[in-house]
Amino acid sequence: MLHDALGHPVPTFTEARVESSDFTEIVPSDRRADVVVLLVGEQQRPAMAIVVEVQLGVDPDKPYVWPVYVTQTRARHRCPTGLLVVTINAGMARWSARPIDTGHPGWTLTPLVLGPQGVPVVTDAGQAKAAPEVAVLSAMAHGQSEAAEAIGVAFFSGAAEGLDEEHRAVYGDLVLSSLNAAARRKLEAMMKSGYQFQSEFARGYVAKGRQEGSLEAKAQAVLAVLEARGLEVPAEVRERVLASTDLDELDRWIRRAATIGDARELLATTGS
Repeated sequence: MLHDALGHPVPTFTEARVESSDFTEIVPSDRRADVVVLLVGEQQRPAMAIVVEVQLGVDPDKPYVWPVYVTQTRARHRCPTGLLVVTINAGMARWSARPIDTGHPGWTLTPLVLGPQGVPVVTDAGQAKAAPEVAVLSAMAHGQSEAAEAIGVAFFSGAAEGLDEEHRAVYGDLVLSSLNAAARRKLEAMMKSGYQFQSEFARGYVAKGRQEGSLEAKAQAVLAVLEARGLEVPAEVRERVLASTDLDELDRWIRRAATIGDARELLATTGS
């Protein structure tokens, strides 16, 4: 995304791995980025680190903690470090891209931002299979547009086929919960009318447990996303999710579960 969508130079590397994003060892309060990806070059030397932050709402703390994430990651890995903010809202993209004046002469941090305009509209099954994560982002960014149905068909026809069972469930829930109601109904109608998705997973998944009335399936999907991301789910959160009878609320929770850093944030009225 840095290179292809934003045109930002990325050094030659032989490996990309997810590193610890916990900064508590230096900063007194708990500071944790969403993801830190380290690009490793020749002789296993760090070539570049990327701090990834998913931003869903305005957070006045971020202009102060984002420079901390960058400098501490740079200090830890001794390599160039960039900040990539991902958002599916155009307004949040503009807010996130604002330069951050740190107060130090010559040091203004301007986040690299991937907003909905930078996310391609993936309507081709081949493209979805080649880059399933981009297909998921496409659904989240453009799932309320006229292309929603084509995005859903592309994902279930292509991307789902090459994923393991865990990622199929997580990504499938994210895609379906991101599509508008008309697109979801059309997918279900296509299944009932005999439309043959190439993906065996899609034939079973869309037909099973994703009808509008499937409260239990959606509740379990929320918990599955949280657990797949390694987040501990407190008893009160689990009970609240399983007790929900609001389909729209459960869909919102599925999307939020993919980005929050603590399961307790799921029930907050706003999030970032």
